[in-house]
Parts: sequence; structure tokens; C-alpha cells
Amino acid sequence: MEQSVGAAPEEIFGLNKRAVLATDAPLVLDSGQRLGPITVAYETYGALNDDASNAILLCHALTGDQYAASDHPVTGKPGWWARFVGPGKFIDTDRYCVICPNVLGSCMGSTGPAEINPQTNQSFGLDFPVITIADMVRAQALLIDYLGIETLFSVIGGSMGGMQVLEWCALFPERVFSAAPIAATARHSAQNIAFHEVGRQAILADPNFHNGRYLDHDVKPEKGLSVARMAAHITYMSETGLTERFGRQLQDRDGVTFGFDADFQIESYLRHQGFSFVDRFDANAYLYITRAMDYFDIAARHEGNLAAAFQGLKARVCVLSFTSDWLYPTAESQHVVRALNATGARVSFMEIESADGHDAFLLDTPDMVRILDGFLTSAAQARGLGS
Repeated sequence: MEQSVGAAPEEIFGLNKRAVLATDAPLVLDSGQRLGPITVAYETYGALNDDASNAILLCHALTGDQYAASDHPVTGKPGWWARFVGPGKFIDTDRYCVICPNVLGSCMGSTGPAEINPQTNQSFGLDFPVITIADMVRAQALLIDYLGIETLFSVIGGSMGGMQVLEWCALFPERVFSAAPIAATARHSAQNIAFHEVGRQAILADPNFHNGRYLDHDVKPEKGLSVARMAAHITYMSETGLTERFGRQLQDRDGVTFGFDADFQIESYLRHQGFSFVDRFDANAYLYITRAMDYFDIAARHEGNLAAAFQGLKARVCVLSFTSDWLYPTAESQHVVRALNATGARVSFMEIESADGHDAFLLDTPDMVRILDGFLTSAAQARGLGS
């Protein structure tokens, strides 16, 4: 059930929650369009303390969702950071109140192109306004207001989640006590945009796309969305990781077939990734979120000066990158670190050795856990949260 402002605490914290926001005034988007009321779907884990000083905001990646530490309702699989969020884990829900919202424009309950347009009583489709990462963060700020939290103890996220972390630091520096952008960037590169465009064109070319009105026809552009996922998934892995895991091994056969079936294990793996993705994600949402990422460029609002974007930030910041991440390579994180250093911010940086590519932040990466555990422990002591 969707919540209303002023609801009792037991009604607004927990699993499978929805908040109706921007009811008095619409959310003004970077495009100039207005959107409201909006719904933000979210989950919380752990309890908010008396002075609301122990809240951690988890920001998800492109195809992620609010199910960070609970089983996904469609796939049945554990949440995307379930190994790290929970009692006794490094994001300890006996100590922190963890909030994970589904981003604006997505398809797991937050307002997006698959939701109903109140003006037409049909799904928005391509009538949904184009959004930005900053728009997503402004919607999250409304949620944090709704939950009665003035300052977040920490904002943490990887990939697109890391972009949201950086936007929190730029847009609401006074509301962030600590921040950890992981495997992220301050702007999307030409290469990043190029890969996204390949995926979008695959979706747009699917005959079932129907100019974004496929839900009206009771079909989905499954082939296009599947190809988009396959192309993107390649960028999440490293050449070393692909070689170690798959090499040129054949899939359930002794020799090549001299045809176009999935002869190689890597082909079968990518097809599985594509086919399974269409069951849990909306094609229009994929278009909108990838576009938001492509438009992401924090320094552009400050005449190309990234340091100017972080002026006034007092938060402790821990920036992490991975050696084999070629999607958002270490140089991108170092650019952020230099900008933060130029403002006098408290920033630490570590490049973590990993063969898992960009996806390392989602996997059991011991060095990442060790560093973030130490960072949060130190920040908690400075915040006076105790043990």
C-alpha cells in the first residue's frame, strides 16, 4: 500500500514500501518539465535511532532495484547486496537503518514509463519525461524528508549508484555525513554512450516495440531488450575474467556445429543473461535510465570545473575503483579524487585488485569489504554512533 506523509513510523519503515511524494508541488526536472505526485518504492532494513543519525542510503545500479537485502519478487534470488547488508555484516542492520529506493524512471514500483499516466489512465510509455541522475537524487531527497531524516550518515552505491552518490555530494552536501562512490564516474564518456546507444537501437528496432506502446498491445520487445542486456553485460566483465571463466570452451558439444547456435559457453551465458533479464525489467525504463546516465556530467553545471561542484562538502568520502574495470576505469575515480582534494574535502581512495571487471562491486570482493568496513566504522565513531 502506498504511504501518505504523516504516517506512523511502523508504516513507513520495512519491506515493500511506497511513498507518494511531490503532492503539494511537482518535482521540477532538469528538462524543465514537472512531474508529480510521484511514487518512490523502497525498502528499509534495521531501525532508525532516536535522533535519526544512523541512516545509510544505498543507491542501486542501472538494472538494480530496492531489493538490496531481500529476495527479489520476480527472480526469487537474494538481493543484489544481501551478502553485505544485514545483522553482523559490514553494513550492520543492528547498527544502521539502511534505505534503498528504486530510482525514478525504473520499473519496480517507482514512477516510470511503465506506470499509469493519470492524465490518460494508460502507461506513460514514451510520454514519460526524460530524466537525469540529478532528478533521481532529488526524488530520493523527498523520500528522506518523508522518513524524517535531515542528514544521512552515509550514501553508498556502485556504478550508476555511485553517480547518485556523487550527485548527493554536489546537490545536498549539507545532508551527507559520509559517502562512498564505488566503480563510478563524474561523467559518461563517449564509449559509455556508444554502448548504451547500441542497446537502445536494439530495443527501438524490435517489431514489438510499437513506439513505446507495447503494453497496449500486450507484447514486449523481448528480443531487443535481450540484445541490449547482452551488449551491456560484456562491459561489466573483464577480458581476464571472461577468459578464466569461459575461454573458448564449447557448450555441451564435442565440436563446432558450423552454424549459428551457441557453440561456445560464453555465447550460451550471454543468451541466458539476455533472456532472463526481460522477465524482470521494462524496455522503456531501460531507454530512460541509460539516457539519464548518458546525460550525466556533474562538471557541466559548473563550466567544466568538477571541483566547483563539490564546494562546501564537509563529508568524509571513500572512493573505490577496480583494476580490471574498463567501463569506469580507475582514471575516472582519480579525477573525482583530485576534484575533492581541490576543495579540501576529507577523501580517501583505493584501487582494488580484481579480475572481475566492473561487476566486482556486486561480488564477494574481500578488499572492498575490508575498506568499506573500516571507513564506516571510523565515520560512525566520528558521528558518535558508538559500537
